[in-house]
Amino acid sequence: MSAIKIHVLHTGLVKVDTGLPFHDLSRNPLAFTGLFRSHIHQITLPVSSYLIEHPNGLVLIDTGWHERVRQSQWQELGLQTQINKAYLPAGWSVREQLARLGYQPSDIDYLVLSHLHSDHASGLPLVKDAQHILVSQPEWQAAQHDKLRYIPKMWQGVNVQTYDFSASKLGPFHQSFDLFGDGSLQFIYVPGHSRGLAATLVQGASGQQVLLASDTGYAQTSIDHLYTPGIVINRAQALQSIAWVQQAASEPQVIETLTNHDPAIRPHTITLA
Repeated sequence: MSAIKIHVLHTGLVKVDTGLPFHDLSRNPLAFTGLFRSHIHQITLPVSSYLIEHPNGLVLIDTGWHERVRQSQWQELGLQTQINKAYLPAGWSVREQLARLGYQPSDIDYLVLSHLHSDHASGLPLVKDAQHILVSQPEWQAAQHDKLRYIPKMWQGVNVQTYDFSASKLGPFHQSFDLFGDGSLQFIYVPGHSRGLAATLVQGASGQQVLLASDTGYAQTSIDHLYTPGIVINRAQALQSIAWVQQAASEPQVIETLTNHDPAIRPHTITLA
């Protein structure tokens, strides 16, 4: 198998209360909302997407913010602006990042959404010409009924298909989805932050792996100290998911473990031989 390249992209910034990425550091259970909290508790984090050049096709994971947030955060996010403040510097949108790498949306064979929260799905209309757009079945079902955590207009007019997790030896609940059927690109069921959250395990022919942990935790400190996010649908599942990430990250074949919003992570390219 040829080499796999993973392009770590920043497709936006988000300003949030510290209680949102690190629930365990605040005694206030509603700290993540930022309500009645001073601006000194606000931090700015990157919003990441990942473009994977794989021998079996071009794969994009997550989409960051839509370019509309440059004109109006309220138009894109509505009441969610109380919790997430979106910023998209020039050249950072997923469409612009693809163009910089020499691709257009129709070149994407698979666009896979780790989950459907706004900072991961807002840019979806910019890349709706991808050949296949996938999200897990439990995440899709949750997004149809929960209007607080999801903004359905972000996928209106987009042909989103679902996949099912299957029993496996991977993840905290032994469920995963093997995109190509060869173990090189697997999406692992890590619920808690959202109902159908998926982490991504990429494996090269040499056996080296990269774990894209999505929002199981927001930074390396989340993995190190088992900090769960402020926003969860199930705190016990969120803890089991971040604990699995911690264990998986310690395996010798895992050369990098990346959370989606870690300010210490810079855009770079990883090559798996």
